[in-house]
Amino acid sequence: MTEEELTADAHHLVGWEKHRFLVMVGMSIIIALMLVAVSMKLYESSGAAQLDLSRPGYEHVTEKVATSEVFKGFPAVGEIDKKVIEEFRTMYHKRAAQATNVDSFSGDVMSDAALAIDAPAAPVEPTE
Repeated sequence: MTEEELTADAHHLVGWEKHRFLVMVGMSIIIALMLVAVSMKLYESSGAAQLDLSRPGYEHVTEKVATSEVFKGFPAVGEIDKKVIEEFRTMYHKRAAQATNVDSFSGDVMSDAALAIDAPAAPVEPTE
């Protein structure tokens, strides 16, 4: 094809063919918005929204959540020797045991104790 033929073909294109890149971008945005709407609907209907304590309006509930043990992280800096490696292995095996001791098919999987978010026991008042 010569340049004149290509120019003639370009003049015969209809409106949407001249702007097909913009049409593609617009359709991509529309599809993305539809997928976000579907995912938000699933988020609400599945009950996951009730578990998300980081949502606005749940700050007061987040403060009340207490764990029985505060996880002490492993330091990111320092020397690596046998003592440090053993300390890491001990911490790792303790957490791995907690994660694998839950029966996946029981109803207790989503309990506060299984998720390690149960409130500590109230202090016992001394009797007089």
